[in-house]
Amino acid sequence: MKYESNSVDEYLKAIPEDRREVLTLIRKLLFDNIPSGFEEVLGYGMPAYVVPHSIYPSGYHCDSKLPLPFINFASQKNFVAFYHMGIYAKPELLEWFVGEYPKHCSAKLDMGKSCIRFKKVENIPFGLLADLVTKMTVDEWITIYEEKFKS
Repeated sequence: MKYESNSVDEYLKAIPEDRREVLTLIRKLLFDNIPSGFEEVLGYGMPAYVVPHSIYPSGYHCDSKLPLPFINFASQKNFVAFYHMGIYAKPELLEWFVGEYPKHCSAKLDMGKSCIRFKKVENIPFGLLADLVTKMTVDEWITIYEEKFKS
């Protein structure tokens, strides 16, 4: 769902109150665990953690004016979404996450290519997401991105 906002703080104020608390916890999880170099911005209308142009001047191959995306999270109509480009681009990381998930949550894993969907906020495995966030540095993400996506 789209929420009118110009910053992550505005986004969090605009979402329904029942989702605000959990998304604020996800934001804190990211602040506490994401490796240095990533920057918080509003990207594609949702909170995003990107490699800024100051580190990766080429930007995103789909639109070089945009910084290189890495993680986003959002309140969607029927779920909370956590997008992690690393699990899409690095099969070993995806395999690790899928293997660890049942140890942290009894709900069935609901995933797209880079999107992890949580229909019930009480099923969000915050500890596992915190571990996932630590698994890829800016330099590693740039290397994988250039290998997999840049032509």
